[in-house]
Amino acid sequence: MPTVFLSPSTQEFNNYVTEGNEELYMNMLADRMEPYLRSSGIKYVRNDPDRGAVGAIADSNSGYYDVHLALHTNAGGGEFAGKLRGIDIYYAPEDDDSERLAVIIANNLENIYPLPSRSRALPTYNLGEVLRTRAVAVLAELGYHDNYEDELWIRTNLNSIAKNLVQSLCDYFGIPFIEAGAVRQGIVVTDGSGLNIRSYPSLEGRIIGSAPADAMVTVYGVFYGEDSPWYVISYNGITGYASAEYIAV
Repeated sequence: MPTVFLSPSTQEFNNYVTEGNEELYMNMLADRMEPYLRSSGIKYVRNDPDRGAVGAIADSNSGYYDVHLALHTNAGGGEFAGKLRGIDIYYAPEDDDSERLAVIIANNLENIYPLPSRSRALPTYNLGEVLRTRAVAVLAELGYHDNYEDELWIRTNLNSIAKNLVQSLCDYFGIPFIEAGAVRQGIVVTDGSGLNIRSYPSLEGRIIGSAPADAMVTVYGVFYGEDSPWYVISYNGITGYASAEYIAV
């Protein structure tokens, strides 16, 4: 299953026009993404807010991640202070996967942003978190925090933005988005054989692990397929899908 390095802004000095700052709200956004990531089977690691962008790049590059997602908000500054609106999703210009992810995110955000034509994917030639990370990386500027309308939209729509971003990650990875719910414990109930853990909720999904009969597993979400439901589970460090028919919760 995919793993994401989630990197909310560490720029506490970027004050919002009414209250709070960029670091505060982007970490609140990341907090709200976590339940959707878990329920959809996406593992994640977050940056250390005390290490800044350079530390985030180093920490991301020290592990294996499928995506590096940086969360930020923008500011016009100077003569443009407070006058600009819009969402910019930055990608590495020579990385097709980075561009594809950025386009997916920008297109999906059109569905919830008040000015859909101003949600766009753009190449960057200087953002380190996009250009210097080994993982496929994008940096999301989710509106202008020095603009009253954008700032209000950001502050009052954190859950919608979080859900939308995770939906985009699911689209990119080719897995179903699953609504967040309570994390539960379950017991594998088979005839003694192991229960396959798969990379996709289907008998055609690749087997990535197995849980023995009577094993305790953590259940993060449920996907209702055409034939039967599948749980998103974690067992012994492996996260994936398993047939709900053989798990008692």
